[in-house]
Amino acid sequence: MARRRVSVLVAAICVALAAPVASASATPVAGGAGGPGASAGSGAVGPGVVVGLVPGDARVDEQGSVQGGAQGGDRADVGARLRAGLQRVTGAGAAASFGEVADEHGTVRAGSGVADLATGAPVRTDGRYRAGSITKMFTATTVLQLVGEHRIGLDDPVERYLPGLVPNGGNITIRQLMNHSSGLWDPTNEPDGGVFPAFKTAEEARTWYREGGPSHSVPRSQVVAASVAHAPYFPPGTSWHYSNVNYTLLGMVVEKVTGHGYAHEIEARILRPLGMTRTYLPGAATDIRGPHAHGYVTLVEGPGPDQRTDFDLTVQSVTWANSAGELISTTDDLLRFERALLGGRLLSPELMKEMSTTIPVTADGSPSRMTYGLGLARVQLSCGPVYGHDGSMPGYQSQLWSSGTRSLAESTTPRGDGPQQIAQYQAQGQLLEDVFCGGR
Repeated sequence: MARRRVSVLVAAICVALAAPVASASATPVAGGAGGPGASAGSGAVGPGVVVGLVPGDARVDEQGSVQGGAQGGDRADVGARLRAGLQRVTGAGAAASFGEVADEHGTVRAGSGVADLATGAPVRTDGRYRAGSITKMFTATTVLQLVGEHRIGLDDPVERYLPGLVPNGGNITIRQLMNHSSGLWDPTNEPDGGVFPAFKTAEEARTWYREGGPSHSVPRSQVVAASVAHAPYFPPGTSWHYSNVNYTLLGMVVEKVTGHGYAHEIEARILRPLGMTRTYLPGAATDIRGPHAHGYVTLVEGPGPDQRTDFDLTVQSVTWANSAGELISTTDDLLRFERALLGGRLLSPELMKEMSTTIPVTADGSPSRMTYGLGLARVQLSCGPVYGHDGSMPGYQSQLWSSGTRSLAESTTPRGDGPQQIAQYQAQGQLLEDVFCGGR
C-alpha cells in the first residue's frame, strides 16, 4: 500500500526537505522529491539572512586534483571525516555515497560503495546524478533575476501570470510559491495523488516496475490539474507545507514572461555563465549521460533477504518533476553554483536578502532547526547555520550546503527496507555535522 513518507533527517539532524521514510510493507521503497508513496516535510528555528557569504570559487579538475587552493593541515582531517561519513551511509545499506568538500584550502572528494549492483563497479566521485529538489535553487534564482529585471513582482498574484489556472490565484503570490506558504496541495507527495499509482499489493508494484512504469511520462499539466482539483492545505500565507507544484507553477511563470522554456532560461542565465558543462535539465530524456551511479528502489515483501527485490530506477521519466526537480549534475558543478550564488555573483545584495530571508517551518506539526526562504533553506547545525537545499528523486538523495567558508555536495543511492533507509538518512545528517562542525 502506498504510504506517505516523511523527513527522517529532521529527526536526525534536520537537513532534508524531502527525505523519505520507507515502509517495510509491500510499498516500494524509493527516495523522492515525489514519486510513488513519497512525501516531503521539514523544519527549523528563527529567520536568517545571508548576503555575499562566500568569498571565492573553489574548483577541482576531473581527477579531483586541487586547483587554486593550498592543502593545509586541515585538508587531511576534512577528507578523513568526509570518507568516514560516506562509509557510514553505505554501511547502513546504501548502494553508494560520494561527496565533495570545498573551502579556503581547496577541495577534496571521496566515495564509498558501488555504482552498479549488477557489476559491482565502484562508484565514481566525478559521476552525474539526479539532484532532485536542488533544482528549486536554480528555478528560484532565475525567478529572482527576472524580479531584478522588473518582469516579475514577488508580491504579484500568480493570477497575473497564469490567469484562470489556479483557484484563488488572485490571493497566492509569487513569494508564497517560492517559500512554500501557498497552501497548494502536492499530488506528487501524497498517497492517491492522481499522479502515481497507489499500489495495493506487492504484485501491482512489481508489475509496474517490470513493465517500465517509472519511464512513463507525466506531463506537468497533469500535476497541476491534480493539485488544483484538491482542497489546499491551508489559506495562502498562513502556514508552510513543502509542495512541488509551487515550483512547477514558477517554471510556467518564467515561460510566460520570457517566451522561452524554463530550461532555456536556466541554461542561459546560470549554467553557461558559470561553466557548468556537466549539468543539464533532461526534459523528456529518461537516461543519465556519461558516468553515473545507478539508482534503485527496494520492494519489500517480508523480513527475509529473499523477500525483497532491488529494481534499477536509473532510467526514468522526470517530466513530473520539471522545474521542481529534474536537474542532473555533479558535485563539482553544484559546488560552483552554490559558491557563485552565496558569493553574490548571480543576484544583487537586495535580491539575495529576499532569497535568504526565511520563515519557520514544521515537520509533521513539530518545529525543527530548518527555516525556508525563496528556494534556499537554512539549517542550524551545532556550530552554526548552513544554507542550501537537499534533493530527492526515486533512487537518489543529494545534499548541497554551505557555511560560507566551507561547502558540501553529496549524493547517495539509497536502498533497503524502512529501518535501513532511516539509518542511511541519519548517517547523512551526521555527515553534515562532521564536515561542517567536526574538528572545530
